[in-house]
Amino acid sequence: MRREERQQLIVNLLVENKTVDLDDLADRFAVSKMTIHRDLDDLEQEGVLRKVRGGATIDAGMQFESDFRIRERQGTEAKLAMAQTALELVEPGMTVMVNDGSMAAVLGEMLLQKRPLTLITNNAAIMERLNGENGITLIALGGIYSAKFNAYLGVVTEEALSRLRADIGFISTPAVSGRLAYHMDDNVVRAKRAMIASSARTCLLVNHQRIGHTALHVMADLADFDAVITDIAPDAAFLAEFEQAGITLTIASTQDPT
Repeated sequence: MRREERQQLIVNLLVENKTVDLDDLADRFAVSKMTIHRDLDDLEQEGVLRKVRGGATIDAGMQFESDFRIRERQGTEAKLAMAQTALELVEPGMTVMVNDGSMAAVLGEMLLQKRPLTLITNNAAIMERLNGENGITLIALGGIYSAKFNAYLGVVTEEALSRLRADIGFISTPAVSGRLAYHMDDNVVRAKRAMIASSARTCLLVNHQRIGHTALHVMADLADFDAVITDIAPDAAFLAEFEQAGITLTIASTQDPT
């Protein structure tokens, strides 16, 4: 088996199980532990996983978020529910801003239901899907392309955002704790902050599994958002924190409305 094939199978196992064991991988592929170590090193260098003692994981850490290619294959039901709830905040004719991320990519495609719209985004998946669609004026933000986030980031992105204005901006986050939203990448943080500053109203999207976690950088105070949407109600302690801070949390229904 070629190295590339083996590494793709490792990624598939991570998508399914979130973690892999070094010994199990060596047995599964009938190769040495050193070969698996090199595979995991390669994938970690690409930002796909993070190595832990005895294996690897795709669970987010203080300074790690898994690759877009993995995140887009996870939590589809939750993403659809949150996107559908977020869509209720959009009216035809609006200018909408959507950030990077697999959750945002799902929302971006749903926005076709609300055309005509002007859509501002640095999300390459949304650009690819909505390019050329009737009723969508697509403003694709430039910058330095990040394969890990499948998005355009950096000074060029931030400068463009400073000259634009949206009716509503949709921002996703991999970590929320207390009344703060976090992210592990400084370039992503700056782009998200620029989107918040350039939007008349803002909505934060966060998977319930990310509530109660922190990351390296504080991105924003939850009070900066007009709406906060998640897929399942978090523990009572977290709900009490939100209520005490005056933050309204909307729980997206995962039930098929039909």
